[in-house]
Amino acid sequence: MSTPDELESRFTLRTAVARYDELRTRESLAAPGEDDDGPDGALPDPGATPLSRDETLELLALGELIARKAAYGRQLSVRSARRAGASWSRIGSALGTSKQAAWEAHHRWIDEQGGARMRTGAIGWDDTEMAAARALAGGPDDAPTDSDRADVPAVPGNAVRYDDRDRP
Repeated sequence: MSTPDELESRFTLRTAVARYDELRTRESLAAPGEDDDGPDGALPDPGATPLSRDETLELLALGELIARKAAYGRQLSVRSARRAGASWSRIGSALGTSKQAAWEAHHRWIDEQGGARMRTGAIGWDDTEMAAARALAGGPDDAPTDSDRADVPAVPGNAVRYDDRDRP
């Protein structure tokens, strides 16, 4: 059976989305069950092959994996916004939330990076990296300073599971 943790090593965000889209399209086009109508009342494609049980479970696991990778990428973008001098009000606005909620979510993410290091011993952030991330994040009413931006690497060395380009 496919789980998000098992699929993580096989898929980047981009390839997970492509596979998800492939399975989701097949699921949408396959003949509906007795009580189902096709999508938006459309007739099913008689040539479409319904998903197997394993493919249906893979589709669910891919959805969760995509959500996790997107959330990780979002927090990397929050760090980049702070490094560029954005306030928590502006970041919250860009995320469609309050500055306090954006700041709290980012701090939970920082804690998760330290927790990952404690669980694995290798992947995640050490105390120095976490302190630098907290300094850059500041408080919900703080603007980052030039010294904060200079001290924090784009992605801490031991946390590089993805990069800022296309693999959040």
